[in-house]
Amino acid sequence: MQIAKVRGNVVSTQKEPSLRGTKLLLLQLVDEEGQPLPKYEVAADNVGAGVDEWVLVSCGSAARIVQGNEQRPLDAVVVAIIDSVRIEDRLIYSKKDQYR
Repeated sequence: MQIAKVRGNVVSTQKEPSLRGTKLLLLQLVDEEGQPLPKYEVAADNVGAGVDEWVLVSCGSAARIVQGNEQRPLDAVVVAIIDSVRIEDRLIYSKKDQYR
């Protein structure tokens, strides 16, 4: 799994039939210090994440397993909305502090 920040929504009116009804998000991966990386990912959203939230994203074959159907053409799935990230004694991210 990787940590990412939701940057926006991806809207597609024409999709592979197995992806109909799937919400897609544009994610920007972040490093261990919480700094944005120059890497983006489009992911299916299973948890209702919104723009600017930090999320956990599962990629590769694990993404297809999370959806419960290995026939879906998914390479990334948002599996959790992050409340906080702490490394040793340092708070890297806190959702509650973000909205103050």
